[in-house]
Amino acid sequence: MPAPSFSTPLSRRLGLRYPLVAAPMFIISNEQMLVACAEAGILGAMPSLNGRSAQDLEQKLQYVRARTDKPFAINMTIGLTDPERLQADVELCERYEVPVWITSYGDPTALVERAHARGATVFHDVINLRHAQKAQSAGVDAIIAVAAGAGGHAGRISPFALIPWLKAELTVPIVAAGCISTGRQVAASLALGAELAYMGTRFIVAQECGAPPAYKELVCAAGPEDIVYTDQVSGVHANFLKASLPASRPEGPPPEAAKKWKDIWSAGHGVAEIHEQARIEQIVDEVVRQYHDAVAALPR
Repeated sequence: MPAPSFSTPLSRRLGLRYPLVAAPMFIISNEQMLVACAEAGILGAMPSLNGRSAQDLEQKLQYVRARTDKPFAINMTIGLTDPERLQADVELCERYEVPVWITSYGDPTALVERAHARGATVFHDVINLRHAQKAQSAGVDAIIAVAAGAGGHAGRISPFALIPWLKAELTVPIVAAGCISTGRQVAASLALGAELAYMGTRFIVAQECGAPPAYKELVCAAGPEDIVYTDQVSGVHANFLKASLPASRPEGPPPEAAKKWKDIWSAGHGVAEIHEQARIEQIVDEVVRQYHDAVAALPR
């Protein structure tokens, strides 16, 4: 039996049972995760580029549409995607009526207009106030506040400062991202003013996730001190598992032909409280029960 539901204005608007998002993770998020998250009552998300081609992305969208009528999200990295491919991905999101578009790395104005014309909701991720204000002016429906300690490309500001700061300065809802692995951290995020909790690292260990077994095992074994914040992988500062970085490999750096994002594994400080693999349904149930326990245990 699922844990009791709880909600926020944004989660109710999206039709979610719980105000949780399985964040889009390059290469490893997949269509199976989108369906499992939807059926578990949360919002699953996948980068459009996890489809190796537009045709591959379309097959993934067909897979999802054939298996659930519940919400899911596709992430489009505006400035990092070939313009022709971006155009194709946007058209697919329109054709398959993707309910939530997540934009990043660029001006979302044009995509917001197209999404809203189809009744879709747009989130945009930021690491600072300036970019958040620009995205709000572009018409996005919510801002993802990517705080220090988040997996992948992350900011430098503590979530204890970033979330309430953006909440005070903006009029659109805030989605909290960074170091959220348990229901206690979900409760803290909502207390800081967020309306959704954006969880990436927690879902690397999901059985449905496309991460290699060694990657999942490393996440379960790691602590926050095993995470390195560096710009040496992509040119932009991001958090990675130290043991997967070339300098830490006992056999030395991988061949030049190796794909960085496939051979170097991202994770956030949230590894601190991740210890075992499970199905997405089980992870969601555990997080929700932890949330209710945390709220009940607060001093009155």
